[in-house]
Amino acid sequence: MANQDSNAAAKETPVKPAAEQSGEVQLSGEFDFGKMLAEFEQEQTTFHAGELVEGKVVGVSEHGVLVDFGYKSEGIVPAEEFGQPIEDAVAVGDTLQAIIKAIGGDAQPLLSHKEALSRRVWAELEDAYRNERPVNGKIVGKTKGGLRVDLEGIEAFLPGSQIDSRPVGNLDPYIGQEIEARIIKLSRRRGNVVLSRKVITDEQINRQKAETLSKIDVGYIVEGTVKNLTEYGAFVDIGGIDGLLHVTDMSWGRLQHPGEMFKVGDHVQAKILKLDKEKEKVSLGFKQLLPDPWSTVIEMYPVNSRVKGKVSSVTDYGVFVELEPGVEGLVHVSEISWSKRAANPKKMFRKGDEVEVQVLGVDTQEKRISLGMKQLQENPWDTVAYRYPVGTKIRGKVRNITDFGAFVEIEEGIDGLVHVSDITWAKKVKHPKELLKKDQEVEAVVTHIDAAAQRLSLSMKDLTPSAWETFVATHRPGDVVRGKVSRFTNFGVFVELGEGLEGLCHISELSDERVDKPEDVIGLGQEADFRILRIEPAEQKIGLSFRAVGKDDEPIIDTRIYSTEAKSGMASLGELARLVREESPEQSESNKEEKEAAKRLKKEQARKEYEEQAAAETSGTEEQTAPEEEQTHSADAPVESDTSSESSSETSVESVDESNSDSSAREDSSEVNAENAKSAETE
Repeated sequence: MANQDSNAAAKETPVKPAAEQSGEVQLSGEFDFGKMLAEFEQEQTTFHAGELVEGKVVGVSEHGVLVDFGYKSEGIVPAEEFGQPIEDAVAVGDTLQAIIKAIGGDAQPLLSHKEALSRRVWAELEDAYRNERPVNGKIVGKTKGGLRVDLEGIEAFLPGSQIDSRPVGNLDPYIGQEIEARIIKLSRRRGNVVLSRKVITDEQINRQKAETLSKIDVGYIVEGTVKNLTEYGAFVDIGGIDGLLHVTDMSWGRLQHPGEMFKVGDHVQAKILKLDKEKEKVSLGFKQLLPDPWSTVIEMYPVNSRVKGKVSSVTDYGVFVELEPGVEGLVHVSEISWSKRAANPKKMFRKGDEVEVQVLGVDTQEKRISLGMKQLQENPWDTVAYRYPVGTKIRGKVRNITDFGAFVEIEEGIDGLVHVSDITWAKKVKHPKELLKKDQEVEAVVTHIDAAAQRLSLSMKDLTPSAWETFVATHRPGDVVRGKVSRFTNFGVFVELGEGLEGLCHISELSDERVDKPEDVIGLGQEADFRILRIEPAEQKIGLSFRAVGKDDEPIIDTRIYSTEAKSGMASLGELARLVREESPEQSESNKEEKEAAKRLKKEQARKEYEEQAAAETSGTEEQTAPEEEQTHSADAPVESDTSSESSSETSVESVDESNSDSSAREDSSEVNAENAKSAETE
């Protein structure tokens, strides 16, 4: 430096004559060199450690950067402050600011360029903090609770809650971004700087929001960016305001999740459906920009047409089939198969399956289409009369048991009813569960077919001859049979002749003597021989005599003309009532037809109740509707009326006998009514 100064002085001083030069040389010997040295040293002491200096780079090496800052020797900045390679960061001739770290003595001054920059940046940050000016920085990484930001060498902290006006879940996309933020906390002594980007974004959004609200209204079409997705929809930024695009307004078709159509960052157009400027709430619609496919459904899918579609959803009550985007129809569980067995759609179909269906109905207002699959299959009931004519012996599995009978599955889609009265000849069955259980394989005979109503009647007892048929085939009036007294009445005793078969021994046929009470002659459960007085195949009635046993020479005369009905193991006194009324055979036949009609009516009501029950099961309900007792008794009303009149006639017959009192006649009438009521209930 001294040489440079002297050279500069030489240039500025005019050239003098040699004589003058020699004179100056002579005078130079008169300078005070001590004073000059003191002044030089005094000038050197003006640099102190910690002072900010500026100099020119005079050398760059792997050890550091040499800087001439006006001192007697150049200072050095360590190479590690510039990074590698150092030649890319600084070059000879560059002007550089630095802080004096150490100076004095014979050692080379130690400088720090990094600290000089830090001091300058801190000054700028303090000024920005005081004046609430934004600062720029680069996000360099994540830290606990937020992000690390580089502010020209000073590291600052950006909390997660201050990154954006909207909640931020993933911080990774922000790393490496240049951001603008505002200092909300600063401590130079602690080296602590806290930033907020949210303050700036809030101001921007508020300005955008006010501008957007002044320009939009219901029905407007706006553009925006998807900011967030939820299970129920997507939030779209339309300019400072987040509008909700609900999942039901995204497509005319079925969407399980908004992510099937949109993703965060998508640019979309939407229609404003609702707008509340005071609450700053906006409802958007995307499907409203597209034509409604339901407007042409009637023309595209007429009733009874066959179409193909794709299974879009499977539920317990049916299958939803997408016919085209935005148009779905329901195949109810009852329309999947002709079988009345409740099907499980989830075991039969999967989402995405292609199926063929038939259109059963269209409701454009409710946007519903009823579809069917079984209509494309052959209806087994159309040919059931040819495949299972009346009298056919079948084998099937008990599918369901009710109070009034059991339903037997003959084949897929064909069920037949075995009424409780058609299960066995052997005994009176109160409930089918006494003899049958679900999934049990049984044999039966087809007794009636109604293909139109899809009804088929079966009988298990008709597989074997009845006790009556067996008895009639082997016995004649006059034969002596052995039986057991099963019941007492005022007018006689009932005798069990076999399982499910009874005969009546009138009180007058118990003894040749006068009998007031049957139990005076014979005991309940006692086995004894009886002589057959009368067999009526048409009415299935048997008249017996206890007193005629052993009197082979006595002619068979049924003076009282009584009998018992063997059906269902119950006895009837209809004929005794006819004696008093002098009923003709035609009237008797008419009563029989009425009974048969009542019996058919009862079965028809039972089947109807089952059909209603099956329909309830098919629609997803678990309740089973059993036939009510009132309906059962109403079906028996005609029979009960007949038997009631018969009982009154029986009373008249008994009153003819002088040995019976009025009170016993009343008791007889009550007993007959009770017996006949039981008989009607069994039928």
